Amino acid sequence: MGKLLYPRLAWQNIKGDRRFFAPYFLALLGNVAAFYIMTALAVDPGMSQLHGAMYVQSFCFMGMFIAAVFSAVFLLYVNGFLMKQRKKALGLYNILGMGKSHIAAVLFFETLFVGGAGIVCGLLTGLLFHKLVTLALYKLLRFAVPFGFAISWDAMARTAVLFGVLIGLTLLSNLNKVRLSKPIELLYGGQVGEREPRTKWFMTLLGVLTLGAGYYIALRTTNGMEAIAFYFVAVFLVIIGTYCLFTAVSIFVLKALRANKRFYYKTSHFIGVSGMLYRMKQNAVGLANICILSTMVMVMVSGTLSLYLGTQDIVNRQAPSDLTVLVRYDPDEAEPFDPAAMLHFQEGFIQDQGYSVSEDLIYSSFTFTVGRLPDGSYTTENDLVTLGTAITTIQVLTQDAYAAATGVSLGLEAGEVAFGGEEDVLTIHWGTLEGAGSFGRSDLTVAQHLEESLSADAAVSDTSTLVVADTAALMELYENQKEAYGEDSSWMEWQASFSVDATDEELRAVQQAYNQYVRDDAVFAGTGKWWSCGWTLRCDVEADAYGLAGGFLFLGIFLGTIFLMATVLIIYYKQISEGYEDKARFEIMQKVGLSREEVRASIRSQVLMVFFLPIAVAAIHILFDFNMVEKLLTLFQVYNTTLTALCTLGTVLVFFLVYGVVYLLTARTYYKIVER
Repeated sequence: MGKLLYPRLAWQNIKGDRRFFAPYFLALLGNVAAFYIMTALAVDPGMSQLHGAMYVQSFCFMGMFIAAVFSAVFLLYVNGFLMKQRKKALGLYNILGMGKSHIAAVLFFETLFVGGAGIVCGLLTGLLFHKLVTLALYKLLRFAVPFGFAISWDAMARTAVLFGVLIGLTLLSNLNKVRLSKPIELLYGGQVGEREPRTKWFMTLLGVLTLGAGYYIALRTTNGMEAIAFYFVAVFLVIIGTYCLFTAVSIFVLKALRANKRFYYKTSHFIGVSGMLYRMKQNAVGLANICILSTMVMVMVSGTLSLYLGTQDIVNRQAPSDLTVLVRYDPDEAEPFDPAAMLHFQEGFIQDQGYSVSEDLIYSSFTFTVGRLPDGSYTTENDLVTLGTAITTIQVLTQDAYAAATGVSLGLEAGEVAFGGEEDVLTIHWGTLEGAGSFGRSDLTVAQHLEESLSADAAVSDTSTLVVADTAALMELYENQKEAYGEDSSWMEWQASFSVDATDEELRAVQQAYNQYVRDDAVFAGTGKWWSCGWTLRCDVEADAYGLAGGFLFLGIFLGTIFLMATVLIIYYKQISEGYEDKARFEIMQKVGLSREEVRASIRSQVLMVFFLPIAVAAIHILFDFNMVEKLLTLFQVYNTTLTALCTLGTVLVFFLVYGVVYLLTARTYYKIVER
């Protein structure tokens, strides 16, 4: 009988305190299931065989690591809430004669039951949802949906080991707290009040400065490279500012509300403001966590959704037709490249394979990289390019080629250009790559401003299109960049796009036959001198693009779901713990004359302030972050600002709706506790 005492006590505690244990169990179950699903996808050998899936598996490995770190932090955080509510019960055991070793035994079995059940049920949930998530992922990536059901024993073993260790760590943490505490501290630990917090002017100033600096960086970012360089700096500053805001600035605001007699001396406001003020020290971190997690959810989902929905535009830009042939050449060769002969050869080969082919787009261009100086001009000299200099890749083509590619006629006169920047005069300082000296500059009159880049490739630098009036102007810029960069100069590029009457698999077969055929350079006789000639299939570009964008979206939704779950549980535990703390206070107020309607009104006022302060600040963060997200998306060739704005707005509205539902449910729970 004695051997079963502690397991029975543990089980009775779990049943009696299920209001606290159930959310912890669900949090553990959700984290276990999520980690198993992500790990199973990351180690899935079948996915590595799919074209474009390499991005997805890389994201899954990243998500697996993030999920592991998050699970460790979150479970320890939630366990802290749980132990705070259980101090009285543990203290009572101690007062009644149970030694700390006996309490440790009870905690051991509680952890064993809840942790073991959470891991087992989480693995079963992960097994059930793994196939569903895989189907959804394959749909996002536009892959053929596989049949069958498989269990990843590797993922299951990794998941069980990880969460077994995490549960063990939470148990050791709880045992250490019991060992160091005194019985009276356990019994009355949850009833220890706080003194009125002082206004922390240094922290207030730090919060204002860091938050302002983060917002300033976000608003001042003008291109994708700046966004990459400073995004995490801005995020770090905003996180610091958010914690300072809720720990110091919130106290300042609450004291200001208390000083406002008209506002403060109303029953609902009086109770709500005073309650928040005396509890702000312990509330601040929780509110800041809710705000940051909410911001992360909305940023990740809206950004990745914008990228995914803009993928088709990326594909159309990179591969406008079924097949694109790209030839790099130097016009100054003694035996110049012959575009007509190359065109004849390419069309003839496809026709010889039994397929009809038609020309969609043919033009020549070249690209070169420059550094943007503070005065808005550009330079090719390395010595003038510093860490803060924006690097820009400029694609140059004639207006005839631009009209063929876009259908837009610009009507440029000699000496005029159309450019993607905001300059009225495009100034390029031509200097050697080593910075040995400058040999001139180009001052080009910008007659029209282009909305977006025509560049076909996503780059690690900003891309812009420069349209010149005629071939003579094109060749002048080509020779300038060739002199500036020497052996590192860009080639001229000839691009021909074709529509081919063939399926994707047939096109891939034609490409394989082409690669075998052109191993002998003699087959290109008569086409002149060129450096490289390659094929790009639209179906391959589409697979890679959706693999990248779908992987990002999957990771964004996955992590967003985890962070949302964390947000909900933090809110729930916060409301429950505060409900039990406030119960006695409201009972006393009702005894001295406070009506039930006044109690309900004060609760509503307090809960509204607690709930919607973090989400209001998160919405402000999103507003300032939009510019940086938009600039980051341009690096992936997503220029549709309207699409990004709609995705952001839609994500915010959906999150607000979910947040509102959570508010209604937790406020109801809080009110039930207080009314009892």
